[in-house]
This record gives sequence, structure tokens and C-alpha cells, in this order.
Amino acid sequence: MGQSCCQGPHCCDSKQKHTLFDELVCHFPYAVLSLAVGFIILSTLTVFIGSAQQACDAFYRLFHTCHFMHIVFAAAGTVLAFLRYSRSWWRAFVVGLIAPAIFCVLSDIVLPYIGGRMLGVPMRLHICFVCEYTSISIFLLVGILTGFALKFHVDQAHGPSVFSGWLHFGHILLSSLASMFYLVSHGFFQWDTVMGVVYIMLIIAVVVPCTLSDVVVPILVAKMGKKDERDTF
Repeated sequence: MGQSCCQGPHCCDSKQKHTLFDELVCHFPYAVLSLAVGFIILSTLTVFIGSAQQACDAFYRLFHTCHFMHIVFAAAGTVLAFLRYSRSWWRAFVVGLIAPAIFCVLSDIVLPYIGGRMLGVPMRLHICFVCEYTSISIFLLVGILTGFALKFHVDQAHGPSVFSGWLHFGHILLSSLASMFYLVSHGFFQWDTVMGVVYIMLIIAVVVPCTLSDVVVPILVAKMGKKDERDTF
């Protein structure tokens, strides 16, 4: 999740320079696959939910569950990526707090909200970092601690690449589900009639923020502070 997912002689690793475009391409297959799984889950759940009000309530709870879990994965990935380029624990902690707070809101809430409004759905903007800050703080802290554990225990015991693929997929799947559930919980019940448009919209909503949170921002911040870094393990 925090490591570049490219493999092969022409892709990026920790010793090669890589661009935002490279990382977007690396994350694209994960978004395509996770959204496919997400649409199947959403379609299946719709069969068992009755009235529109029941659907709103059910998907509203599902959105919060996936959004909170997404924050855990995002914070862990951000910390893990940062610590692979820097040994400053306090910078890792700060980046792990700030990056998910911005990019999880973008991918799960703001971009789906904008997309829904563009498609004519009178959606309401609900920012969980404002309304449920106490719960968000707990999940952020758990995610940050998970990132430290992955770096200083799992990486040392199993190597840095063992869990990267599954973590990438889990992170993006949670983001995909949160985005979908946000749309439906705010009244977008006819999503299946414009599924292709929704699919493209959610690919953008998932790939760009997750790439920035997982890879680009933590690596850039780590490299910017590397010269004067004093806090080492």
C-alpha cells in the first residue's frame, strides 16, 4: 500500500525515480478490479433492501464503516511509504495524520458528491471529519500505529513486498465501496442506469487521491526533509 506497485525493468522501485503518471498507471488496475467487485457487492445488497428510506439508512451505515476502515488503510500506507524514505518518526506521524484527512475525504465524499451533482442528483455534502471527529481520530491513530508495525516488524521479518499487493487492493476496494455507498445513501438510487458514467467517475475519484495519499505525498515530504533529519531510530 505504501510501496510503489510497479514491477519489472521499466517500472519504479525505491531506487528509481518515478512520476505521478507512473503511480497512476500502477494504481489503475487495482481501481478497475476493486470497482468491479464493488458494483457486484452493491448490486447484491440492493436486492435485499426494501424501501428508499431503508436503503438510505443501510447504505449510510455501510458508507461510514468503509470510510473509517479506508482511513485505517490510508494512514498505515502513508506512514509505511514515508518510513521507507525517511527515518523521522515524528514526520511520519504528522504526515500520517494529515494526508488521510485530506485524501480520504476527497475520494470517499467530495468527488462522489461533485459527480452526483453533475448527474443531477440533489446530494448533501457530509464531511465525517467535522461530524464524527472523535471516531475518525481513533481510526487514524490505529492506522498510524499499523504503519509503524508494518515497517519495523513485518518488513523486517518478511521483506517489504509481501503484503503490498493485498494492501493496495484492500485500500482501493474500501475507497471504492465508500464512494459507492455515499452516492446511494444520498439518493442516487438509479446509478445502474448510468453505470458506465459512474464507473469512470469513481475510477477518477479513487485512483488520484489514493495515489497521492499512498505514494506521492509521503515520498515527497520524506525526501524534502531528509537533509536535515535528526530523529532516527
